[in-house]
Amino acid sequence: MTKATKLLTALPPPQRRRLMTLAREVSFPEDSRIFEAGGRADRFWVIRSGAVSLDQQVTTVQRVVVASLGAGDLLGWSWLFPPYHWDFGAEAFSPVRAYEFQAQPVLKLCEEDPALGLSLVRIVAEILAHRLETTRVKLLEQYGMHRRRAI
Repeated sequence: MTKATKLLTALPPPQRRRLMTLAREVSFPEDSRIFEAGGRADRFWVIRSGAVSLDQQVTTVQRVVVASLGAGDLLGWSWLFPPYHWDFGAEAFSPVRAYEFQAQPVLKLCEEDPALGLSLVRIVAEILAHRLETTRVKLLEQYGMHRRRAI
């Protein structure tokens, strides 16, 4: 399995410093919804402390947790790809402190500094690949458990 990549530690220090000039410190109380699937994705966060659950609505009343994120993890990547809508929902599992980045200033910075833009896209791609692999393993485990029960 691939190793989890942390956005801020993966960026070279000069690029990290440039990106951090756009950061704003925010917090979310435990059990607060940070965003809903389908909503407008115009920002992202890097979690400083606490835990966030990513979830998918499967029925009108049931959400399934698909990932848990903690310190150093990237929360939100949909701001980078059209149609700029969240693919999942997110909820603070505990009190959360994070750096918040508005998408438009970050995208402008990436245009001004193509090396930073390329680094950022590569790191986000690594993060997505790891999360996809983790989700795949969970699905295979879940499928295997249901399959064994059916036999």
